[in-house]
Order: sequence, then C-alpha cells, then structure tokens
Amino acid sequence: MEENRDTSEQGSGGEPPARPGLSRREVLGGAVMLGVGAGLGHVLTPSGSAARAQPEAVTGAVPFHGAHQAGVVTRAQSYMHFAAFDLTSGSVDDLRSLLKEWTAAAQALTAGLPYEPSGPTTPLQVPVDGGEALGLDPAQLTITVGFGPSLFVGGRFAQNAQGPELQVLPAFIGDRLDPAHSGGDLCVQACADDPQVAFHAIHLFSRLAGPVATVRWTQLGFGRTASTTRAQTTPRNLMGFKDGTENIRAEDTAELDEYVWVQRGDEPAWMAGGTYLVARRIRILFDRWDAISLREQEQTIGRAKLSGAPLGSASEFDAMNLSATSPNGEPVIPNDAHVRIASPQTNSGQRILRRGYSYTEEVDSSAGEIDAGLFFIAFQRSPTHQFIPIQTRLSNFDALNHHTVHTSSAMFACPPGVQPGGYIGETLLS
Repeated sequence: MEENRDTSEQGSGGEPPARPGLSRREVLGGAVMLGVGAGLGHVLTPSGSAARAQPEAVTGAVPFHGAHQAGVVTRAQSYMHFAAFDLTSGSVDDLRSLLKEWTAAAQALTAGLPYEPSGPTTPLQVPVDGGEALGLDPAQLTITVGFGPSLFVGGRFAQNAQGPELQVLPAFIGDRLDPAHSGGDLCVQACADDPQVAFHAIHLFSRLAGPVATVRWTQLGFGRTASTTRAQTTPRNLMGFKDGTENIRAEDTAELDEYVWVQRGDEPAWMAGGTYLVARRIRILFDRWDAISLREQEQTIGRAKLSGAPLGSASEFDAMNLSATSPNGEPVIPNDAHVRIASPQTNSGQRILRRGYSYTEEVDSSAGEIDAGLFFIAFQRSPTHQFIPIQTRLSNFDALNHHTVHTSSAMFACPPGVQPGGYIGETLLS
C-alpha cells in the first residue's frame, strides 16, 4: 500500500486558494476518518495530543479539455466515486453515442453546470440531471473514463485494437476476488473535494448509460492515500502510516512520460497520450493488524509510523537504504518489509502513479468485523512491465499479506484527453 497541478494536463496553473471553513459534506467525510483513527495521536505524538492537518480542499473547476484526461496527475481530491459498467448493446454506434453524451455531460459537470442537453426542463418533463449538485461549487471535479478488456470481446473492433497491455489481471497469491465487484467494459472515476459532487457525476452517467450500458459495480472512496503534486502533504492510510511518499508527482514530467503516459510508437496507436488504470480493493484485516505491536507494524511496512521515515533514517523523504544492516547483521529494513518489496530498487526501476482512496463498507456480519481498507488505483504506461510484476513480487514476499486481502480487481485503458469538439474515446472509435 506504499506508495501546482501538472502543466501537461488539464488544470494547469497555480493552486486555487483553500475553501474557508468546512462544508457539511466535508465534516461528514472527516467523521468517517476520525472514527477509524481515533486515539492514534495519543500513542504516537510526543505531546500526547494528535496534530490535525488543515483541510486541503479547494474550490473551482479543473479544465476538461487537454492532451490527457483529468483525474490522473490532477491534484488528488478528497473523495472518489468509481463505477464500472457492462455494455448491453453490441453496436459500436451505440457506444459512440454514449461516449459523446458522457463527454458533453462531463464538460458541463466539471464546469459546475447542470446537464440538460435539450434545454431547461418544464414541470411536465423528467429532468435529465437529478439536481443534487445545484448550487454547489465544482469542487475540482474530474471525470476519467476507461475501457476494459471485455469491451474488445465479440468482434466490435479490429483484432489488434485491444493491444498487448490491456488484459484481465492474472490471479495473484492470496487473492479472494468477488467477480461481481471486478472487471467491466467501461469505467468512470469521479473525484472531487465534495462527496456529493462526485456522487452526482456517477448518478448522472449511470442514467445516461441506459439502455446501452448498466452499472456493474461501484466503489466510494474517502481520504486520498497518495499525493500527486509537490504542494500536497503525504496522507495516512487506515493503518495509520503515511502512504505514497515515493509517488510520481505532476511536476515529474520526465517520469510521467516514461512511466505513466502511453507514447507514440507504443501499441495500440489509439492509446497515445492515454494511460492504463489498475483498480484493486484491499481489505485490511484489523483483527490481525490491531493485535501487533508498534515495532512489528513498522517492521511490516519498513517505515516509522510517526515520521514516515524509512527505518534507519530520520525524515520521511530520506533515501531508502536497502543495504543498511544492524549491529547484529540483520537488514534494518526487513527482507519482507512492504516498502522493500514495492521499491523501484527491487523492481528493475519500474514505478507507477498511485491515486487510491480509503474505503469502508458495512460490517462483515459473518465475522463481526469492520470491512475497510484501501481502494488502490494506479496509472501506468505498461501494466505488463509495471503493475503485474510488482504485484507478483508483493503477493509472494510482502509481510503485509498477513494483514490484508485483495477482494476486487480490474484494469482499464484510459484513452487520451479530449480536444474541443471531440469526445472521449474518439481515437478508438473515429
């Protein structure tokens, strides 16, 4: 679970000023986090009281058009609503029409406008837009759309349209996947600093999808678990550790080109400027995690819980020294520590861009335990060279496997951004 907007993507420019105060939705979202982490500060802070980070929510709109889709390197917002869809039509024309309507809706919603394609609704008409975001700020809403490997089954497209990267992820050791909460022909990721704004986007997109597509599964996320700009502080996950310290940031343009954006010359050609999204729901087994000592937790992760520093170092952003040993000859960062197994140093230099969120579901009645953890999202240029080999190593050697279980899995190809007058997926469908 380790991990100034980008000038090459939508939303470039300086960060807008922070929103004064907290909205009711932000208070409710924060209450969920507080319920999980209460008491942590009394254990870890020298003063005996937990230091509270200031809210990082900002107002305003992220531009929709650009070379890349927003919601990848855009400054990570506070909330996410993710949905996967199954097509109910085999017609490419129907798919094209749906994507054009989704594009028009996304353009309106990200600007903070309602979507009524036929003009104002009269009292005798059914409104297209449910209206739950009327009067709300755009809250930095971004909408990112992707295509699943199952979309290319059934002869809709040329045989080589899928390309070599987009695939159903292999089964990894320890996976306990729910098929009903995995896969999908299409995905929509809506992120915002207001949970109601993110919900509104998925609600509207699901209404517009019928009768061409139906919702397969959804996931709500709160509390970002990665930073995607240098201006953001490193957040904590539900295990209480800082998460995503070594993430690729929007300012790392050379790394984005190497590890995130599909380049011209890569196959398939329609994906140039796009990226591949991997989603994994990772449940934390709190009955196990909460039962081990602070030292054991730090040895499992490979970082100090309070500072976030690699074991043996003083500060969060100190370089990780995987060769350091203790006086008795043991590695300072254990051989099975999560950060060691996930590090680019042990994965042929490969990196991914993390953009996940914490989640919580209803109590697992069969065990009487909290069902909560990480909805992991990562973007990359080549899943076959990045996520798949990294996760293979993690599933084999990571000490964190004793405290987590993967319950959902999906991969989607997110095409390049939309130019004015164009639509999402135009490079594939034109």
